[in-house]
Amino acid sequence: MNKNALIRATALALTALSATYSIADDSVFKIGLILPMTGQQASTGRQIEAAARLYMAQNGDTVAGKKIQLIIKDDTTIPDVTKRLAQELVVNEKVNVLAGFGITPSALATAPIATQSKTPMVVMAAATSSITQASPYIVRTSFTLAQASVAMGDWAPKNGIKKVVTLVSDYGPGIDAEKYFIERLLLNGGQVAESLRVPMRSPDFAPFLQKVRDQKPDGLFVFVPSGAGAAVMKQFLERGMDKAGIKLIGTGDVTDDDQLNDMGDGALNVVTSHHYSAAHPSATNKKFVEAFQKANKGMRPNFMAVGGYDGMRVIYEALKASKGQGGGDGLLAAMKGQIFESPRGPMFIDGQTRDVVQNIYLRKVQRQDGQLHNVEFDVIKDVKDPGKTR
Repeated sequence: MNKNALIRATALALTALSATYSIADDSVFKIGLILPMTGQQASTGRQIEAAARLYMAQNGDTVAGKKIQLIIKDDTTIPDVTKRLAQELVVNEKVNVLAGFGITPSALATAPIATQSKTPMVVMAAATSSITQASPYIVRTSFTLAQASVAMGDWAPKNGIKKVVTLVSDYGPGIDAEKYFIERLLLNGGQVAESLRVPMRSPDFAPFLQKVRDQKPDGLFVFVPSGAGAAVMKQFLERGMDKAGIKLIGTGDVTDDDQLNDMGDGALNVVTSHHYSAAHPSATNKKFVEAFQKANKGMRPNFMAVGGYDGMRVIYEALKASKGQGGGDGLLAAMKGQIFESPRGPMFIDGQTRDVVQNIYLRKVQRQDGQLHNVEFDVIKDVKDPGKTR
């Protein structure tokens, strides 16, 4: 074979090889899951990863002829790291969907990348109301603090908790929780003695709780990120605030299912409002909890797990509906308007806001079968995010 023929043959072989790779790439559907796997919010990452893997184990790893590949990255809860990882996943890995996002600053840092690359971004954890407005490619399967806080603002003053101090972590979700709880509390004739905000990083609740004790309110409304509830509960009890007649109330982050059993009897009778409890008494949830615990050495799923599990469902069903066609826009269109029975109860992805519409439950910590659980005693159905209904 002469030199020219050899060059032509080599070029043809390389072209064929390149085409093979491009076909192989096209047959793989990549989900870039960015989560806090270390640091303060590590329980969020652990729960969501476990739920995503469970969904894949139950529903297979091939959808619409494409092999599903989960690429997990640890952003250590640092927004700049989240943004860099998202950029790398989109540019280098060519992911079809970005997902996860443990905290609001991380989700907001990534939003421009989702917009520029037209990559659907499924927020499975972060809960500030404004997140879905940061990019037209964001879909949320978690919840918003406004949804959960309004329910507690209605319940508290009708149940003897009229004078309240609020204590929230000082970032987006905490500010939302404070705002919407206070608005509804005042509307129902309650009063706010003081509003306290705790630094999100390395929080020390002790001086804030001492202030609360001095105020002698009927109740203390708390929001802290997932994983920080146990510290608040411990210090609340150490200061004898329960014995002083101060009721601890809040959103469900405070009595997080992931930590609840370790909080002890001091957590009994604490009332919270939230969208998910592992004790939710539906057949769908019982199956989910059983499968989750079996797959994860007895670990109880929390609200982060259900956000991850339902997020995977939204992605799978969008891929089925779009048959893998239409790229990011096709997927996004198929995510909007999904209605289904989640372990949390009925849920709906609003086609206009791309946010979750769901039931919010009032729950009380009680002992069931020797374990502490958030036992639901009332429900507000089909709650839209109050931050988007104005």
